[in-house]
Amino acid sequence: MVKGMHDMADNTRAEPTAPDADGRRPRRGPPLARAVESCVALFQRKLRAGELGSLPVVLVLAAVWITFQSLNGNYLSPRNLSNLSVDIVGTGLIAVGIVFVLLIGELDLSVGSISGLAAAVFAVLNVNNGVPEWLAVIVAVLAGTVAGTVQGFSFAKTRVPAFVVTLAGLLTWNGFMLYVLGSSGTINLDEDGLVALLTSYYFSNDGAAYGLAAVGAGMYFLMSYQDRRRRKAVGMPHRSLRGTAVRTGVLAVIAFAGAYELNRFQGLPLALLIFLVMVAGLDIVLRRTRYGRQVYALGGGVEAARRASLGVTRVRTAVLAVSGTMAAVGGLFMASRITSVSQSSGSGVLLLNAIAAAVIGGTSLFGGRGTTWSAVLGMLIIQSIASGMAITSTPAAVQFIITGGVLFAAVLIDSLSRRSQEAHGRA
Repeated sequence: MVKGMHDMADNTRAEPTAPDADGRRPRRGPPLARAVESCVALFQRKLRAGELGSLPVVLVLAAVWITFQSLNGNYLSPRNLSNLSVDIVGTGLIAVGIVFVLLIGELDLSVGSISGLAAAVFAVLNVNNGVPEWLAVIVAVLAGTVAGTVQGFSFAKTRVPAFVVTLAGLLTWNGFMLYVLGSSGTINLDEDGLVALLTSYYFSNDGAAYGLAAVGAGMYFLMSYQDRRRRKAVGMPHRSLRGTAVRTGVLAVIAFAGAYELNRFQGLPLALLIFLVMVAGLDIVLRRTRYGRQVYALGGGVEAARRASLGVTRVRTAVLAVSGTMAAVGGLFMASRITSVSQSSGSGVLLLNAIAAAVIGGTSLFGGRGTTWSAVLGMLIIQSIASGMAITSTPAAVQFIITGGVLFAAVLIDSLSRRSQEAHGRA
């Protein structure tokens, strides 16, 4: 009888779990505890390998928000957060284009001038010549695409460093902008027009913001799940289903909290919706298409890409064309924000902020690592600092000092991360 009881106990005993990637068997416990333990173990492995991803950026953003909220209780108010979500769009779109260029280990210095040229082309066509807004928008964006394509083809064919080609472009396109604007200097846009509505229209229905949050979290889970299935099918390392669920849950909480705050003011801004859709779409292009894989491959090494029969000239040209297109779109959003175009459009710290946003967000200066979401996170940090400085009446000089310090820290982390990856044979 005692032997039978022991047999029953053995039959009900759980099967031993498989060891994890470090050869250790995970502890038994509630599913949530095991999921958290799995995430902690994954973080420790990435820390040792120099693959922290966006974690340092998120921590810096949290520190910025906590600091300014402690200095002024209105910093995280629905109004300020809504304004922040619109302010990041113009420069953020330009930074997304910069990400493509940084991924191949190059730099585009002409995006500020291209954004000003596109805005000037739109204003002259629509306001001065009566061209319909939709047609003027298309021509303005195409102007940015053509400018980027010319630079990309010149860079690819002559093999002159991209920063030299685009430095010449910075002067050239700025000259074209001044020529297009002519003696008028400043052109005011129709405040009720299509372009003006890009940054002034809000979806007042609460369901718009909550729907975007739900769709975003759902898309993230589906894409993560599909990526897990593909990796598992070919025997590659993959995240556990519980880990994916935990990450999706965290993202959903953040998304719905953001939607709640936006609905407390005027609702979901149209500019933010367009921005997130474009960022997500270009992220899919980079991660899920042949062209995107070629961009990352070219960033890993030009000679290796050539030996693999990769169309280096075509990819380089396309990357600069994307950067020019995004600069043009960003220029239209910036013109929409102030409903005017002037000879100073595209100048000032716009170029520096766009580059800084991409780098601070986690895109490597050495090429081959980064995503379009890097630009979003980096732009959030830069604009959060600017907003905090404005709301606390801090001198602009301090803003530049802090932003420069954050940029230097991001470059330092990038360099140290690359060294750690080289030590682990991953760079």
